Amino acid sequence: MKNTLETRLGLFFALALIAAVMILETLGGREVFKSGLELTARFSNVAELKVGDTVKMAGVQIGRVKRIQFDRDKILVTMKVTDPKAEVRTDCQATIKFTGLMGQNYVAIDFGSGKGSPATPGTMLAAYEQPDFSVLMTKLDNVAGGIKKITDNFSDANLNDILLPFTDFLKESKPHLMGILSNAHGVSDAIAAKQGTAGMLIYDDRLYNSALSAVTNLNETAAEVRGAVDQAKGLVADVSAGKGTVGKLLKEDTVHTELSAAMTNLKEILQKINQGQGSVGRLVNDASLFNNAKMTLQKLDKATEGLEDQGPLSVIGIMANSLF
Repeated sequence: MKNTLETRLGLFFALALIAAVMILETLGGREVFKSGLELTARFSNVAELKVGDTVKMAGVQIGRVKRIQFDRDKILVTMKVTDPKAEVRTDCQATIKFTGLMGQNYVAIDFGSGKGSPATPGTMLAAYEQPDFSVLMTKLDNVAGGIKKITDNFSDANLNDILLPFTDFLKESKPHLMGILSNAHGVSDAIAAKQGTAGMLIYDDRLYNSALSAVTNLNETAAEVRGAVDQAKGLVADVSAGKGTVGKLLKEDTVHTELSAAMTNLKEILQKINQGQGSVGRLVNDASLFNNAKMTLQKLDKATEGLEDQGPLSVIGIMANSLF
């Protein structure tokens, strides 16, 4: 083949086309030319996430990472969702995950609570930060080192030296421990034999029956009290309604009017007596009536003395003369 200008131009365009195809494949292939919904999320650490990495929902690819840039103290990740069936809402969360220990990272979007509204272009999703794998490995390494130190200490120390104080304590306390166990065994045997207060409480039904009877009596008493309260309420209601003697005394004005008239009449009578009017007034206020009564009593007293001096026959004669 001749090395002509046309040949060189053809090779150049072929290489350029291959390079373009490789770049497009790296950036997401045909998804670069697709229209989609651009979403953002702010992370503290993107964990080796790159432009072109996949965006998944429930394990299904729905788009790719379009742009990664600094945003103050965070990293702003712009994602392009090209799957029209993916329902991304404002309450969804974005998480950077990886497919394996050495696998490729991707952005996972969950379904959210279902209460959010559909996402619009430029919606910023809440970011969930997973623990850093390197930090976890460091912590596990520290834990392993601590366990190794503990095992080394146990291996260097004599097990008998560790257990010796405990065995000595058991030997010294053996009589006391045996006594405690024997007493506990005796108590359990007495309870099983229905002896003592505890045994009777557990096995005897009389306490239960007494308690049940007391509760029953208490319930009956409470019912009677409720009945008495209901009757009192009825009486108060009747009195408030003006029923019965007490109700009429409290509600009707007739008794009050009659009582007021009686008090007025009594006042007038007392005024008349005080003024000396009528027989009672004269009896109370006129002194001559009292003097006449006093003189009459004196004469009657003298007459009785004269009768005592004359004797019985004289009295009969006087009575006969007065008759004939």
